[in-house]
Amino acid sequence: MRILAIDVGTGTQDMMIYDTEKELENSIKLVLPSPHLYISQQMREIENDIYFKGEIMGGGKIKKSIMEHMEKGYKVVMEPVCARTIRDDLNQVKAIGIEIADDSKEYKDYTKITMGDINIRKLSEFLLGYDLEFDFDKIAIAVQDHGYNENMGDRDFRFEKIREKITEPISPLEFGFTDDLPEYFTRMQAVKRIIEKEGIEDTPLIMDTKFASIAGMCFDEVAKKLNSFIVIDIGNGHTTAASIENGKIQGVFEHHTSSLSGESLERYIKRLATAEITHEEVHEDHGHGAHVLNPISEIEKVIVSGPKRELIEKTNLDWHHAAPGGDVMMTGTVGLIKTAMER
Repeated sequence: MRILAIDVGTGTQDMMIYDTEKELENSIKLVLPSPHLYISQQMREIENDIYFKGEIMGGGKIKKSIMEHMEKGYKVVMEPVCARTIRDDLNQVKAIGIEIADDSKEYKDYTKITMGDINIRKLSEFLLGYDLEFDFDKIAIAVQDHGYNENMGDRDFRFEKIREKITEPISPLEFGFTDDLPEYFTRMQAVKRIIEKEGIEDTPLIMDTKFASIAGMCFDEVAKKLNSFIVIDIGNGHTTAASIENGKIQGVFEHHTSSLSGESLERYIKRLATAEITHEEVHEDHGHGAHVLNPISEIEKVIVSGPKRELIEKTNLDWHHAAPGGDVMMTGTVGLIKTAMER
């Protein structure tokens, strides 16, 4: 079985091609800049009006780059779907000076840029250039998706859906979607549409980046020897932690990394383990929230990953940098692969 796993983060998009007939360590790996960084770089080199088409994607620096481009006096037009990358409410998109494409108009003199979290065609051309087959039994992709509800802010809506998922202790591998992908996860739905447009018939496995990382950390060689522990992904934007016992999630909290110090992070982790942490204390501290079912017996160790993972070094906790398959950059892709194999 051959699996292509793509974990799209804020800084990088990490890819792994895994063949079940080989060791995980011998998988082909790629670490490339995230799509929003590539698109922002494209914009800096364009001296012309720009027309965006394509899909919803992780915005990252795109809004800032668009604003800078318009400040130079150029026009920016976006098709309605990809414009939701900036804001789900298109009136708010128009309010900052972006024009929403009109089917009755022609934009032939505009430079065209296609938006999307993944580019299967470009990846296939790259692999074929190295005489590698672009033939997979399963494609698994992770993006971070807050979800969209017009009556609720994305911070609250995201955590509400996490809470709904964890009504009882569950394996991190249960966070993957295939045909059961909810419509409100608009960024994930966009990834699914990209796959379909490429003519790939098999429904991809799609997962939130944070829970792909949580799943991957559980397959770290140190973590596999533990029964009662904490896994935490300290990302550029968000930090997500889960308490694990008997292989199942007992509780989670999610915060903004920039709002955390070593002291507050240690306090939250300890309170997560004892089930004393509350949703209100995290939310009022400008985080997403917390949801705990049960305390865990002890913190045997804290397993940590993510580009800002050095923050754990400012705590007094017993920690270990996750490296499933021997690679700290592949935590999310390993989580995707293990989830795909389980599904």
